[in-house]
Amino acid sequence: MIPVSPLKAALFGTAVLCLSITAAPAYAQIGACLITKTDTNPFFVKMKEGALAGAEANGIELQTFAGKIDGDVETQVAAVESCIASGAKGILITPSDSRALAPIVRQARGAGLLVIALDTPFEPADTADATFATDNFKAGVLIGQWAKAKLGTEAANAKIALLDLNPSQVSVDYLRDNGFLQGFGIDIKDPKKIGDEDDPRIIGNDVTNGNEEGGRRAMENLLQRDPDINVVYTINEPAAAGAYEALKAFGKTHGVLLVSVDGGCPGVKNVQEGIIGATSMQFPLLMASKGIEAIKQWADTGAKPKHTPGLDFFDTGVELITDEPVPGVPSISSAQGLQKCWG
Repeated sequence: MIPVSPLKAALFGTAVLCLSITAAPAYAQIGACLITKTDTNPFFVKMKEGALAGAEANGIELQTFAGKIDGDVETQVAAVESCIASGAKGILITPSDSRALAPIVRQARGAGLLVIALDTPFEPADTADATFATDNFKAGVLIGQWAKAKLGTEAANAKIALLDLNPSQVSVDYLRDNGFLQGFGIDIKDPKKIGDEDDPRIIGNDVTNGNEEGGRRAMENLLQRDPDINVVYTINEPAAAGAYEALKAFGKTHGVLLVSVDGGCPGVKNVQEGIIGATSMQFPLLMASKGIEAIKQWADTGAKPKHTPGLDFFDTGVELITDEPVPGVPSISSAQGLQKCWG
């Protein structure tokens, strides 16, 4: 045995300690990506907040990406490619087009990444490993049932405007639209298609891109077709806010039932103020945090998340928010909704 001086021994021990401190994080870090439709819609802002909080809690290094507008497939494809190249373990994505993004998602899964859809299911749903989402059809049914009950016998003479998302007719779009129609008592034709119904109560459909400007423009177009519209379905609350501005400009702030889906705090306040009659609340923060937990589990154990029994996705829940409850349709008040809302 070669003798070592006390000084050399101390220096050697320090070097070993420095190496272990430097190397440890490299083994602990798990990479993941969050890809949303936009980074301006409050829904996706809250989703990002939940993902970042979950990533910090689980020791995950999270990259975030977003499309320029709802429907920006190219930016989302480039984001998935970046995630694959970075060696990430998993991707959380709200697909702008649930069909067009399927090939790149399959490529990511083939490269060993866990892919989880948030809010908007892929088509088919098993394109992704799992989906964490609101039951969007049920969200539509609830506001449809509420509107029908509010009108009572006059529901037979309703004049309905449907303000949808975009021409691509992605899953979240047709699920909410057709859910609303079924809840209102209108026969739907193809459950994966918008606008093929022949019920004379439907004045028409228009698209909003899920934002306020689009909601205002779409509402103006449909009011020009028939100024007596008295029921307005909107894909989300930003579109509803725009629709209300158009209704106000036409002098129709009273006598029109405006319903929506989202549950953001601004939307719930609009329920409280009587602008929106009822909205179906989603839980985007929960979707994102559950998704991060699933990536962590996948990295640690190789186990994939399970669906809610009887569904092909994990249901993160929905609540109807209204200050005008109707018999047979469960709901909570806007005051209660403000305790649960996001954004």
